Amino acid sequence: QVQLVESGGGLVQAGGSLRLSCAASGRAIDWNIMGWFRQAPGNEREFVAGTEPSGGATYYGNSVKGRFTISRGSAENTVYLQMNDLKPEDTAVYYCASGLKQYVHWGQGTQVTVSS
Repeated sequence: QVQLVESGGGLVQAGGSLRLSCAASGRAIDWNIMGWFRQAPGNEREFVAGTEPSGGATYYGNSVKGRFTISRGSAENTVYLQMNDLKPEDTAVYYCASGLKQYVHWGQGTQVTVSS
């Protein structure tokens, strides 16, 4: 059974930074791709960033390009999201996701709150 465990959320002032971490358990095919999504109250879940295995491509949602950076750890089952220049509109629950070619496994989420 695949488990994704996120950490690193919290409260930060606008312009600040946070780093989210996610560690996956299970088989290697369960974390071939890893990414981050977020959902704010009343909104649909939104794609934030995604990455192929180490050395592969990375992808970003338009609203975070240039501010967020996704990376894989030296252990392929970990993924990080470095969030800089945070804005109040980045406030949401952030979810780690993984899968072979589609995101089918989800973490429980970690709250990120950005105050103005």
